[in-house]
Amino acid sequence: MADGIYILANDVVFDHLVALLNSLEVNGAKDIPVCIIPYDDRMKKVRVEIATRHNVTLFENTDSIDFWEDFASVVWTSHGKAQKVWQAKGWQQVHCLGMHRKFCCFDGPFDKFVYFDCDTLSMGSLDYIYQKLDEFDWVANDFQYKSDLNYVFDLSSQKIAIFFNLDQLQSHIFCAGWFASKKGILNRNNSSQLLEKLTSGEAEILSLRGTDQPLFNYLVARSGISFYNFAYHQPAQVTGNHWSSQFEVIDYVLYDKGRRLTYLHYMSISAAKFTQLCAGEDVEIPYREVFLHYRYLNSPQTRPKLTPPNLLVRLGRNLKSWGIQKVNNVQFKLRNFWDR
Repeated sequence: MADGIYILANDVVFDHLVALLNSLEVNGAKDIPVCIIPYDDRMKKVRVEIATRHNVTLFENTDSIDFWEDFASVVWTSHGKAQKVWQAKGWQQVHCLGMHRKFCCFDGPFDKFVYFDCDTLSMGSLDYIYQKLDEFDWVANDFQYKSDLNYVFDLSSQKIAIFFNLDQLQSHIFCAGWFASKKGILNRNNSSQLLEKLTSGEAEILSLRGTDQPLFNYLVARSGISFYNFAYHQPAQVTGNHWSSQFEVIDYVLYDKGRRLTYLHYMSISAAKFTQLCAGEDVEIPYREVFLHYRYLNSPQTRPKLTPPNLLVRLGRNLKSWGIQKVNNVQFKLRNFWDR
């Protein structure tokens, strides 16, 4: 059976992609093939990068892309609340439609796979993940279950208690930015059955605090896919993975109380900040040196020399660290000084 890795990417997150691919190469996944799923058509730089790597390919099954985009579109257009809220914000009919292309994992070349959002760095071996897929059809490794269930499901809906045991549901939610599964676990047959349920009114239980994540969680829970979360079942042995945690850095690898991380996820930090950083701006990003190490691992001569921030930026950072949220008057005066 072929094991592999999927990544959703485009040119907007190019710096993320290079850093992730390099981290995979040196942290235990060098021989695991990688398939890049295009977020949209902005793929010029990504295609050039793929051509330089022997084990990286581009997902080009347009039939699969069209199918899953149509699937997501039907789901979300049947969600009355979503349509009302998104229209009021001036958003598209389906917010972040490209995020749903990660469903293409189930039509790709790998029998067992691990999916990475592009804003992630690999820190350790994935062998134990693939091994667990011999027992379960869906594997997660995150602490999403400790967060508010409303991030995934709309608890204001009276229907949710009809379809799910809420206590059990809480323990089964996961972050859709990193998971492992198998080819065909979600397919055209079972997805059509689930789509019928969603369009019959069940879509209203999906939270609007995300798009692909609520849908992934619904499909896994509603279809009864066998599910295992290392962070839930082995919490004392599992590390964190979110950038907001305090990890120890040893040789550009992160450790949580002596245990090596499997991955670090930069979710919720704008890709623009990483682009600015790689353009030479002194942008504050957690574990910045770690990110830059992997981003320029194969081209250290191109690593930018960061320009020191001006007085206004330094003062703003200091004020933020002191817990002062509103510094409009100070900023106004300094901005006038620098504009002279």
